[in-house]
Amino acid sequence: MSSGEASQRGCSTLSNAVESRKSDLRGWVTLNVGGTCFLTTRSTLCKEPASFLCRLVQDDPELPSAKDQNGAYVIDRDPTYFPSVLNYLRHGKLVINKDIAEEGVYEEAEFYNIPNLAEMVKERIEKREQDRYKIGCLCLPARQVLTKHVYRVLQCQEKELTQMLSTFTDGWRIEQIVSVGSQYNYGGSDQGEFLVVVSREVNDVQTNSSPTEQTDGKARELLDRGSRML
Repeated sequence: MSSGEASQRGCSTLSNAVESRKSDLRGWVTLNVGGTCFLTTRSTLCKEPASFLCRLVQDDPELPSAKDQNGAYVIDRDPTYFPSVLNYLRHGKLVINKDIAEEGVYEEAEFYNIPNLAEMVKERIEKREQDRYKIGCLCLPARQVLTKHVYRVLQCQEKELTQMLSTFTDGWRIEQIVSVGSQYNYGGSDQGEFLVVVSREVNDVQTNSSPTEQTDGKARELLDRGSRML
Protein backbone atom coordinates (compact mmCIF):
# COMPACT_ATOMS: atom_id res chain seq x y z
CA MET A 1 0.00 0.00 0.00
CA SER A 2 1.41 3.37 -1.02
CA SER A 3 1.77 6.24 1.41
CA GLY A 4 -0.93 8.15 -0.53
CA GLU A 5 -3.45 5.35 -0.11
CA ALA A 6 -2.64 5.07 3.63
CA SER A 7 -3.14 8.81 4.08
CA GLN A 8 -6.46 8.71 2.23
CA ARG A 9 -7.68 5.78 4.34
CA GLY A 10 -6.65 7.61 7.56
CA CYS A 11 -8.63 10.70 6.56
CA SER A 12 -11.62 8.54 5.69
CA THR A 13 -11.49 6.84 9.09
CA LEU A 14 -11.29 10.21 10.86
CA SER A 15 -14.20 11.54 8.81
CA ASN A 16 -16.29 8.50 9.65
CA ALA A 17 -15.47 8.92 13.33
CA VAL A 18 -16.55 12.56 13.23
CA GLU A 19 -19.80 11.68 11.43
CA SER A 20 -20.40 8.89 13.91
CA ARG A 21 -19.85 11.33 16.77
CA LYS A 22 -22.31 13.83 15.23
CA SER A 23 -24.84 11.07 14.71
CA ASP A 24 -24.37 9.96 18.30
CA LEU A 25 -24.99 13.49 19.58
CA ARG A 26 -28.12 13.79 17.45
CA GLY A 27 -29.37 10.41 18.67
CA TRP A 28 -32.54 10.11 20.67
CA VAL A 29 -32.37 9.21 24.32
CA THR A 30 -35.00 8.49 26.94
CA LEU A 31 -34.83 9.79 30.47
CA ASN A 32 -36.81 8.16 33.24
CA VAL A 33 -37.28 10.99 35.73
CA GLY A 34 -39.00 9.80 38.89
CA GLY A 35 -41.02 7.24 36.93
CA THR A 36 -42.00 9.58 34.06
CA CYS A 37 -40.24 9.14 30.72
CA PHE A 38 -39.03 12.05 28.57
CA LEU A 39 -37.76 11.66 25.00
CA THR A 40 -35.15 14.10 23.73
CA THR A 41 -31.79 14.21 21.96
CA ARG A 42 -28.24 14.15 23.21
CA SER A 43 -27.54 17.44 21.48
CA THR A 44 -30.34 19.08 23.45
CA LEU A 45 -29.07 17.73 26.75
CA CYS A 46 -25.55 18.88 25.92
CA LYS A 47 -26.51 22.51 25.33
CA GLU A 48 -24.98 22.97 28.79
CA PRO A 49 -21.77 20.88 28.57
CA ALA A 50 -21.05 21.00 32.31
CA SER A 51 -24.55 20.02 33.30
CA PHE A 52 -25.52 16.78 35.00
CA LEU A 53 -27.64 15.75 32.01
CA CYS A 54 -24.86 16.18 29.46
CA ARG A 55 -22.42 14.22 31.57
CA LEU A 56 -25.07 11.54 32.08
CA VAL A 57 -25.71 10.82 28.40
CA GLN A 58 -22.00 10.94 27.64
CA ASP A 59 -21.55 8.14 30.17
CA ASP A 60 -19.14 10.17 32.30
CA PRO A 61 -17.22 7.58 34.36
CA GLU A 62 -17.20 9.96 37.34
CA LEU A 63 -21.00 10.14 37.31
CA PRO A 64 -22.65 6.87 38.35
CA SER A 65 -25.77 6.16 36.31
CA ALA A 66 -28.36 3.46 35.88
CA LYS A 67 -30.82 2.42 33.18
CA ASP A 68 -34.22 0.79 33.44
CA GLN A 69 -35.33 -2.34 31.59
CA ASN A 70 -36.07 -0.24 28.49
CA GLY A 71 -32.65 1.38 28.40
CA ALA A 72 -33.79 4.77 29.70
CA TYR A 73 -31.47 6.70 31.99
CA VAL A 74 -32.97 6.69 35.49
CA ILE A 75 -32.92 9.97 37.44
CA ASP A 76 -34.37 10.05 40.94
CA ARG A 77 -35.95 13.52 40.77
CA ASP A 78 -39.44 15.00 40.74
CA PRO A 79 -40.83 14.85 37.16
CA THR A 80 -43.16 17.78 37.87
CA TYR A 81 -40.45 20.36 37.27
CA PHE A 82 -38.42 18.59 34.60
CA PRO A 83 -40.37 19.92 31.55
CA SER A 84 -39.24 23.47 32.42
CA VAL A 85 -35.62 22.27 32.54
CA LEU A 86 -35.92 20.39 29.27
CA ASN A 87 -37.68 23.24 27.46
CA TYR A 88 -34.95 25.64 28.53
CA LEU A 89 -32.33 23.34 27.00
CA ARG A 90 -34.38 23.10 23.81
CA HIS A 91 -34.88 26.80 23.10
CA GLY A 92 -33.14 28.79 25.82
CA LYS A 93 -36.32 30.28 27.25
CA LEU A 94 -37.93 29.97 30.63
CA VAL A 95 -41.40 28.45 30.41
CA ILE A 96 -43.18 27.51 33.65
CA ASN A 97 -46.83 26.51 33.79
CA LYS A 98 -48.90 28.64 36.14
CA ASP A 99 -49.64 25.70 38.43
CA ILE A 100 -45.93 24.86 38.88
CA ALA A 101 -44.00 26.30 41.83
CA GLU A 102 -41.08 28.37 40.59
CA GLU A 103 -39.08 27.43 43.67
CA GLY A 104 -39.25 23.79 42.56
CA VAL A 105 -37.85 24.64 39.13
CA TYR A 106 -35.07 26.60 40.81
CA GLU A 107 -34.08 23.61 42.92
CA GLU A 108 -33.98 21.37 39.83
CA ALA A 109 -31.86 23.88 37.91
CA GLU A 110 -29.42 23.85 40.80
CA PHE A 111 -29.36 20.06 40.92
CA TYR A 112 -28.79 19.66 37.18
CA ASN A 113 -26.06 22.33 37.34
CA ILE A 114 -27.62 24.73 34.85
CA PRO A 115 -26.65 28.11 36.35
CA ASN A 116 -28.20 30.29 33.64
CA LEU A 117 -31.59 28.66 34.16
CA ALA A 118 -31.27 28.96 37.94
CA GLU A 119 -30.53 32.67 37.61
CA MET A 120 -33.55 33.22 35.35
CA VAL A 121 -35.86 31.46 37.79
CA LYS A 122 -34.40 33.37 40.72
CA GLU A 123 -35.05 36.70 38.99
CA ARG A 124 -38.65 35.67 38.28
CA ILE A 125 -39.19 34.70 41.93
CA GLU A 126 -37.79 38.04 43.11
CA LYS A 127 -40.03 39.94 40.69
CA ARG A 128 -43.06 37.94 41.84
CA GLU A 129 -42.36 38.80 45.47
CA GLN A 130 -41.89 42.48 44.63
CA ASP A 131 -45.20 42.53 42.75
CA ARG A 132 -46.95 40.89 45.70
CA TYR A 133 -45.54 43.51 48.03
CA LYS A 134 -46.72 46.34 45.78
CA ILE A 135 -50.21 44.85 45.49
CA GLY A 136 -50.32 44.33 49.24
CA CYS A 137 -49.42 47.97 49.85
CA LEU A 138 -52.17 49.12 47.48
CA CYS A 139 -54.74 46.95 49.22
CA LEU A 140 -53.90 48.15 52.73
CA PRO A 141 -55.88 51.14 54.03
CA ALA A 142 -53.87 54.35 54.24
CA ARG A 143 -54.74 54.54 57.94
CA GLN A 144 -56.69 52.45 60.34
CA VAL A 145 -58.33 55.02 62.57
CA LEU A 146 -59.62 54.03 65.99
CA THR A 147 -61.76 56.05 68.33
CA LYS A 148 -60.30 56.25 71.82
CA HIS A 149 -61.08 58.02 75.06
CA VAL A 150 -58.50 60.28 76.66
CA TYR A 151 -58.94 60.81 80.37
CA ARG A 152 -57.67 63.67 82.50
CA VAL A 153 -57.82 64.03 86.28
CA LEU A 154 -58.04 67.61 87.54
CA GLN A 155 -57.70 68.74 91.14
CA CYS A 156 -59.47 71.84 92.50
CA GLN A 157 -60.84 73.38 95.66
CA GLU A 158 -64.52 73.77 96.35
CA LYS A 159 -64.61 77.45 95.37
CA GLU A 160 -62.98 76.66 92.00
CA LEU A 161 -65.24 73.78 91.14
CA THR A 162 -68.18 75.78 89.72
CA GLN A 163 -65.92 77.93 87.56
CA MET A 164 -64.09 74.89 86.24
CA LEU A 165 -67.29 73.11 85.28
CA SER A 166 -68.50 76.13 83.32
CA THR A 167 -65.34 76.47 81.26
CA PHE A 168 -65.02 72.98 79.73
CA THR A 169 -64.74 73.13 75.91
CA ASP A 170 -63.23 71.20 72.99
CA GLY A 171 -65.31 68.08 73.53
CA TRP A 172 -64.33 67.38 77.13
CA ARG A 173 -66.96 65.63 79.21
CA ILE A 174 -67.18 65.21 82.98
CA GLU A 175 -67.01 61.56 83.96
CA GLN A 176 -66.95 61.87 87.74
CA ILE A 177 -66.37 64.31 90.58
CA VAL A 178 -64.65 62.81 93.59
CA SER A 179 -64.49 64.52 96.97
CA VAL A 180 -61.23 63.83 98.72
CA GLY A 181 -61.90 65.87 101.85
CA SER A 182 -59.28 68.19 103.21
CA GLN A 183 -56.29 65.89 103.09
CA TYR A 184 -55.02 67.85 100.11
CA ASN A 185 -54.70 71.07 102.08
CA TYR A 186 -52.71 73.59 100.08
CA GLY A 187 -52.27 77.13 101.44
CA GLY A 188 -53.66 76.25 104.85
CA SER A 189 -57.27 76.39 103.65
CA ASP A 190 -59.85 74.03 105.09
CA GLN A 191 -61.89 74.04 101.89
CA GLY A 192 -62.84 70.69 100.47
CA GLU A 193 -60.74 69.24 97.70
CA PHE A 194 -62.13 67.56 94.61
CA LEU A 195 -60.79 65.38 91.81
CA VAL A 196 -62.63 65.93 88.54
CA VAL A 197 -62.29 63.13 85.99
CA VAL A 198 -62.95 64.31 82.43
CA SER A 199 -62.69 62.60 79.04
CA ARG A 200 -63.04 63.16 75.34
CA GLU A 201 -62.94 61.05 72.18
CA VAL A 202 -59.92 61.23 69.88
CA ASN A 203 -58.96 59.48 66.65
CA ASP A 204 -55.72 57.58 66.72
CA VAL A 205 -53.83 55.23 64.39
CA GLN A 206 -53.74 51.69 65.69
CA THR A 207 -50.40 50.70 67.25
CA ASN A 208 -49.23 47.95 69.52
CA SER A 209 -48.75 50.22 72.51
CA SER A 210 -49.50 53.90 72.10
CA PRO A 211 -49.03 56.73 74.63
CA THR A 212 -52.81 57.26 74.53
CA GLU A 213 -53.40 53.75 75.85
CA GLN A 214 -50.93 54.34 78.65
CA THR A 215 -52.68 57.61 79.55
CA ASP A 216 -56.05 55.86 79.53
CA GLY A 217 -54.77 53.24 81.93
CA LYS A 218 -53.42 55.80 84.41
CA ALA A 219 -56.62 57.83 84.32
CA ARG A 220 -58.76 54.75 84.91
CA GLU A 221 -56.58 53.83 87.88
CA LEU A 222 -57.09 57.28 89.40
CA LEU A 223 -60.80 57.01 88.69
CA ASP A 224 -60.97 53.72 90.55
CA ARG A 225 -59.05 55.14 93.49
CA GLY A 226 -61.36 58.15 93.67
CA SER A 227 -64.43 55.93 93.61
CA ARG A 228 -63.13 53.95 96.58
CA MET A 229 -62.61 57.19 98.51
CA LEU A 230 -66.25 58.30 98.20
